[in-house]
Amino acid sequence: MTFTKRILTVSASILALAMPVAATEFRIAVGDGAGGTQEALGKAFVSALQEQSGGEMSAQLFLNGQLGDEQDTVSALATGTLDFSILAINNLTPFSPSVGTLTLPYVILSQDDAEAITQGEVGQRMVEQTIEDAGVRIVGWGYSGFRVLTNSRRPVETVADLQGLQIRTPRNEIMIETYKAWGINPTPMAWSETFAALQQGVVHGQDNPYMTVYAMKFDEVQSYITNIRYVFSIEPLIVSEALFESLTPDQQAQILAAGEAATQASADFLRAEEAKIRDELVARGMKISDPADGEAEFMALATAHVWPKFYDQIGGKDVLNTVLASLGRPAVE
Repeated sequence: MTFTKRILTVSASILALAMPVAATEFRIAVGDGAGGTQEALGKAFVSALQEQSGGEMSAQLFLNGQLGDEQDTVSALATGTLDFSILAINNLTPFSPSVGTLTLPYVILSQDDAEAITQGEVGQRMVEQTIEDAGVRIVGWGYSGFRVLTNSRRPVETVADLQGLQIRTPRNEIMIETYKAWGINPTPMAWSETFAALQQGVVHGQDNPYMTVYAMKFDEVQSYITNIRYVFSIEPLIVSEALFESLTPDQQAQILAAGEAATQASADFLRAEEAKIRDELVARGMKISDPADGEAEFMALATAHVWPKFYDQIGGKDVLNTVLASLGRPAVE
């Protein structure tokens, strides 16, 4: 038995003794603020869970990282000290490297791609892998859109325009190496520190989906947006596997059904709201530009220099090729 499995077995036993039979209210950690896709996913899950369980299970959202930094919540779930978390998938990658396939630049090229991967066989294998690797179970998928680049200094349309800018990234090796492929050394930084760093000029910019830029009020400290589309932001809803295993089969089925309903609600929310949010950010004074040459320069550098560096980390080139095949795209040689 692996160390992780021993922890899960002991934790599940403790939770099983402590778990009330009815009217259970779980805590859900949410990294982002109100108005974004993380909150929308969480609200949809809470509503569906109450309906599925006939009111015997519910949950409360704790926004803006109240229960800890996103990566910290993964550790808390693994040890059974937290129930659920909604987080950017890049913050799950350090604990379960195979999900990093979804953060390789330019693997996902549309929302349809994101839904096909996460809701198909590839997504199910990632669910199983995160249980084994990290002691957490993905029960729902949030879709936040492509991570656009924002900054406070100038429009960015080419790789050359990036030079001299200090850009914040998560502590995620793939994303860090992507910026290095574009010729700059980014500044890895915890999510909870990002707004203050932008406000104080410690960093000039960051990348996140339109929905997150809006939810975190980055328009107050950023002026320019560039529609780079190198990563489609996927935000899984994860549950402590120790907690999940302590529940009855009916309760487990109710959580999974609520997760499916929340996943669909998230996809619908993004399609309905992203364009409105983009227009609102423009109305607040942000200026939006597109990369020159259809983003070909950004894409060529990122795929050539980043993909090969991470084949081993994500489980081998075959893992990437399985994802590409599921999208009808050619394999890498």
